[in-house]
Amino acid sequence: MVFENAKMIWHSEDYTDNDYAEILETLSYQGGKALLRVSVCGDYALFINGKFIESNQFADFPHYKVYDELDITNHLKFGENTICILAWYFGKSGMRYNTPQAGVIYELEIDGKIVLASREESLSRRSKAYKSGEMKRISYQFGYSFLYDAQKEDNWLLGCGDGFSNSKGVTKPDNFHKRPTEKLALAEIQTGEITKTENGYIIDLGREIVGLPTFSITSEKTQNINIAYGELLENGHVKRFIGDRDFSFDYVAKQGENKFTSYMLRFACRYIEITSDKPFGLNYAGIIPQYYPVSEKEISLHNELDKKIYEICLNTLKLCMMEHYVDCPWREQCLYAFDSRNQMLSGYSAFCDGNLRYARANLLLMSKDNRDDGLLSICFPSKDDLTIPSFSLYFILSVLEYMEESGDLSLGEEVFDKLESILSVFKNKMESGLVNRFEGFGYWNFYDWSELGYIRRGQGKNEPDFLINSIFVIGLNAYGKICQKLGKTNRFSGLLEEIAERLNKDYYNREAGLYFVQEKDEKPTELANALAVISGIAEEKVADEICQKLASGELISCSLSMKVFKYDALIKVNKEKYKDIILDEIRKTYKVMLDCDATTVWETGEGSTAFENAGSLCHGWSAVPVHYYHLLMK
Repeated sequence: MVFENAKMIWHSEDYTDNDYAEILETLSYQGGKALLRVSVCGDYALFINGKFIESNQFADFPHYKVYDELDITNHLKFGENTICILAWYFGKSGMRYNTPQAGVIYELEIDGKIVLASREESLSRRSKAYKSGEMKRISYQFGYSFLYDAQKEDNWLLGCGDGFSNSKGVTKPDNFHKRPTEKLALAEIQTGEITKTENGYIIDLGREIVGLPTFSITSEKTQNINIAYGELLENGHVKRFIGDRDFSFDYVAKQGENKFTSYMLRFACRYIEITSDKPFGLNYAGIIPQYYPVSEKEISLHNELDKKIYEICLNTLKLCMMEHYVDCPWREQCLYAFDSRNQMLSGYSAFCDGNLRYARANLLLMSKDNRDDGLLSICFPSKDDLTIPSFSLYFILSVLEYMEESGDLSLGEEVFDKLESILSVFKNKMESGLVNRFEGFGYWNFYDWSELGYIRRGQGKNEPDFLINSIFVIGLNAYGKICQKLGKTNRFSGLLEEIAERLNKDYYNREAGLYFVQEKDEKPTELANALAVISGIAEEKVADEICQKLASGELISCSLSMKVFKYDALIKVNKEKYKDIILDEIRKTYKVMLDCDATTVWETGEGSTAFENAGSLCHGWSAVPVHYYHLLMK
């Protein structure tokens, strides 16, 4: 049992949101295999004898606590060693974590014997260089930025710091789970073309990169430095401010040379801008790329345009794999149930062994979410009181797809109660044979960014629409197949047929041969009609007619992320007939990005101008051409 004799500790009982702790241990090492296990409520960076070793906690919940097991044998020297942990407690900020208390726990095993463990006698302090407490946020989803004051450095990583004292014990989780995925790997620092500006420097990395920001500057005086990052330039500067977002961190430079790397908070950007009020010299600046280790399948593409599209989609997929899938590395770094479903499909196609272990870990993490209403939260792990109900249904579909891809039935067993919890919520929302939209500020009835697919948060009315009900049918279909695989009773048997009958009666316009989101005189959408085909709501003849219209482009187009449903509907009805139409649409859509010198794929077709100029130029859910190239060009 791990951490049996270790205690969860912090520097004091007086901690705040956005709190940094430094833990200092010494060890006399005489040889042997050394395994360090560590888990924190937030994030961490490990240093041995002043050298950085590892960082980044796996995202988890208080009731599902994950630890890293690190082989540090080659980092220890015979005799005295310093082992230092910098820990960052987030608190309430952001949508990427669930940390109701601060804490760090660790133990060191050498040749099978525990020789060191966190305890109240462990020396710790609040960080001197990192500012703790309330400060600016990068974005609502992302959470806190940080301020580092180099004047306050005191060589604590070599055991020379002062102000350390005994730690305080905090509540220890009941059980721990070993990290279910690989640690991220680091590559060589990537720098770029440097442009001098009036008050600093701009570094063009030449492409989108995800990793640890690092720099070295020389300053004649103590001064405040700002490091901004972004995906594009505006008026000759990095686009730092977008609405209330501030894509930057602050650094107080000491006199002389300053070297700094942010080992916990990673960046995703193409451009870095370093500015100050007083002159300073730039020695280097860039990103140390972090990446999840994957092996790529081979694919033969003869069309040069196809090769380029595949390349930027594949690059996007890899940049959106951190401890878990992330939607947008630059702006959010959040795990969403729908976004990750697209990423899983592409990963199954693109990576050797389908990256199944990684996909499984993500699905299991989602299942540990414990909202009071039985749905899944908007992100994982998160304490934000918001959910997108339709995304909970896509989670059921993702579980089925994983089981079909891997043959692994154990995940279905582990998450089965969560699947039934989700479906029960929707069943309880039914009136007269249909599910009503969800009401209240905690519910976002979102289906798509295109027309008729988006209802603002908290503005859902207690009435049905075609989209939520067709997605419910998809969830019921997936659940039924999971039950068959597991030999379990389908508790929701019969609901599917009941809903399909009502949808055909209330939302199908025979004259148009199409389904409508809510009113039969509104404009028909690709998404609603694609879902009608995929779910089986549309009978075979109707499905064939719908696909002819989907292929013609006469319906309201769905956004990039939802094209999977359009393409899957066409493939379901007649793969050979429609495959060239699908590929041609992919070429037309993504060529626009290539013509703008994109190295990754955009969140929506509008690019950076979407969402009041906050559109992401690197978004995992848009990389689905990877999946369709493999599927259609075998």
